[in-house]
Amino acid sequence: MSRLFGSIGRKMLFRLDPEDAHGLSIKALKTGLVPACLPNNDPALRVAVAGLSFPNPLGMAAGYDKNAEIPDALLRLGFGFAEVGTLTPRAQSGNPKPRIFRLLEDNAVINRLGFNNEGHDPAFRRLNERRSHAGIVGINIGSNKDSTDRVADYVAGIRKFHALASYFTVNISSPNTPGLRDLQARESVRELLEKVLDTRDAQPGVRRPVFLKIAPDLTEASLDDIAAEIGSHSLDGLIISNTTVSRAGLKSGKSTGEAGGLSGAPLFERSTIVLAKMRQRVGTDLAIIGVGGIDSAATAIAKIRAGADLVQLYTGMIFSGPGLASEIVKGMSATLKRDSVSTIAALRDCDVDDWAAKAIPV
Repeated sequence: MSRLFGSIGRKMLFRLDPEDAHGLSIKALKTGLVPACLPNNDPALRVAVAGLSFPNPLGMAAGYDKNAEIPDALLRLGFGFAEVGTLTPRAQSGNPKPRIFRLLEDNAVINRLGFNNEGHDPAFRRLNERRSHAGIVGINIGSNKDSTDRVADYVAGIRKFHALASYFTVNISSPNTPGLRDLQARESVRELLEKVLDTRDAQPGVRRPVFLKIAPDLTEASLDDIAAEIGSHSLDGLIISNTTVSRAGLKSGKSTGEAGGLSGAPLFERSTIVLAKMRQRVGTDLAIIGVGGIDSAATAIAKIRAGADLVQLYTGMIFSGPGLASEIVKGMSATLKRDSVSTIAALRDCDVDDWAAKAIPV
């Protein structure tokens, strides 16, 4: 399917405005026009972390299914889990258009969407309707741009979706909501984690894992601060990383000066270095989801070897099409068989020290 997309679908979609193409892809998945490409689930790819059992370690990152319209369609593409959102308490339109820019020479995208979504209530209705379905669906929560109490917005997300989420992602790392990344400062992280986790623990029923999503642009000192706060709280995991504001090493001659977060292939090295540095800081028990630049089985496995338990992609599918997830999962399985490795978890941390020794690119 990826080869077919490369020759036909990509050419057609790339003639459209990026946001229009995204909307068309959501509609295609919603209506079943995109066929399922479920790989045979290899037991060697199963991963158990944060109290959840994932059929394979590859997930769809937040940002694609912003309004929880198609989580089950994504799972049918071969993903081991899907993450919806970012969801804010109230609907918001996001930043002015145009706000998505393809960098074709770099297999990358710059976006400054700004948490555009329909708000909690429509997503709640959709997720409630599919609650009897199997599959791991995480809910990425954020705050409204004009919020007077950002922490309260995250608390509201925990309360609203606790009965429906397989896990939560607390997104404090988008560069497209002014002031949001300030929540990564140590005192702010402390207050956020205390209130979010206390709220989670006060909810009835099953305890839902909570992940904190951080930026790839943090300094070593900031990584130290976040790791210290994580050690003082019952956080279940990290997601590393969100998009970057760096433009280092880009080849494209067009749109590189646009404001927003950069995702795709150029993010791979930076995000993987930060991943390994945080794995060293938080130890072996905390779950980490690695995100940034994954477009093949090789890059997915590299993230795992650098310290990730699970991985996610989004931009890679823009350039390779809906068959990418199934191809990556099959490729990971083949790699394990070729190298006589019994489980994907056995590869975790093999290259942590090598990646962590690298400097975060300026």
